[in-house]
Amino acid sequence: MTIPEADERSPERRARDEQIAAEPQMAPPELPPDARSSPVETHLVRRGRRPVAVAGVVENGLVRPLDPAVKLPERSRVIIVASEEG
Repeated sequence: MTIPEADERSPERRARDEQIAAEPQMAPPELPPDARSSPVETHLVRRGRRPVAVAGVVENGLVRPLDPAVKLPERSRVIIVASEEG
């Protein structure tokens, strides 16, 4: 069971979030009946990108992969998922 946390959003942000949540959902895209599903990786490959997940640490505000063999291109876009150690 999760413990609820205090809502620290500003009143403007809370109102905007409520407005977004109240908007009607978009209709699913119209696809031909014979359309096949494919994983998102297939779409990314067509654009010349390949998603990669690596473990790393943050030191002085810089992300450093734990595996020294991992080399990321300059100006790579990354998503940082962090966990707290207690």
